[in-house]
Amino acid sequence: MYPIESVTSSDELLTAKQAAAFLKVKPGTLACWRTTKRYPLKYIRVGKSIRYRLGDLQAFLAAREGDDSDSAQGGEL
Repeated sequence: MYPIESVTSSDELLTAKQAAAFLKVKPGTLACWRTTKRYPLKYIRVGKSIRYRLGDLQAFLAAREGDDSDSAQGGEL
């Protein structure tokens, strides 16, 4: 994967490679999600480059945190 240098601020802009490393997916996966709008992952276009805010990536992951206790009890009520 690609190293993430000392990223500290949630406003820090990451390259697609850095964002992919942070999410532990391939850069092509991010490109697919972006073009198909599969997930509401925010990005910023800077010229021809794509950038992701660290805070947006963290929020994306937080929104996907699951509690497996629901599925173990038979799902929704």
